Amino acid sequence: MKRRSFLAVALAAGLVATAGPAIADKTNPAKLRIALLPDENASTIIQNAQPLKAYLEKTLKKEIDLIVTTDYSSMIEAMRFGRIEVAYFGPFSYVLAKSKATEIEPFAVGVEKGKPYYNSILIANAAGPVKSIEDIKGKPFAFGDQASTSSHLAPRTLLAKKGLIGDVDYKVVHLGKHDAVARAVAAGQVPAGALSESIFRVLVQDGRLDASKIKEIALSAPIPNYPMTLQGYLAPSLKDAIKKAFLELDDPVILKLFRVDRLAPATDKDYDVLRDMATTLKLDIAKL
Repeated sequence: MKRRSFLAVALAAGLVATAGPAIADKTNPAKLRIALLPDENASTIIQNAQPLKAYLEKTLKKEIDLIVTTDYSSMIEAMRFGRIEVAYFGPFSYVLAKSKATEIEPFAVGVEKGKPYYNSILIANAAGPVKSIEDIKGKPFAFGDQASTSSHLAPRTLLAKKGLIGDVDYKVVHLGKHDAVARAVAAGQVPAGALSESIFRVLVQDGRLDASKIKEIALSAPIPNYPMTLQGYLAPSLKDAIKKAFLELDDPVILKLFRVDRLAPATDKDYDVLRDMATTLKLDIAKL
């Protein structure tokens, strides 16, 4: 009896070792899993992000695991279930993630040419039938991922404000990646589409897209730039260290990965404009 009593007390006090490894402390993990935006080829993103990995490992004194999920939805789910600690979201995918995982916190936003925002660009095949927004009526129009801001939400809102409703006035086509939209339009596979203006400019600049095959037809209203986010349950000291590491980034090679000149502090309220866009399109964010 006394032995059973002792064992019961010891187990309750944690004095008896349990089988298997101890449960890791998720508030201060030895390895930080950082998800980067799945807007281009994953292997290219990972390769380009090696300087970021080296910088963070040196600065935070932790192993860094860079992750590129298959799409925005899987990135949101990974954040929701704690499979990543830090994530670089698109603005709307952040809003969707926040609606499902209220603990996540935006802490930094990219600033480019002095502006913490960017635009979506609507493009058309130069030799195709679309010369203006009005010409989109009755034709296919290519978007990227459904959770993309600049390749779906913002341009779709712009079209709606022009009286063009998706799958009513034009056929909605989703191609997943920004570069896939640009290539499909340039090749004439779809007459028009939309993507991030900054990604479009980089594709042209790098020679991956022939600008002579594209006609620029419109820019969206300003969109708050992509937020860097972290899990709210992380230890305060670790959160402070992560924020400091990103906000003090001044290496142009690393900043080029984010297509920005620097990172500035960000808050959830900065992204209310995306919630307003969803209202315009009558989207129920909680159900997306």
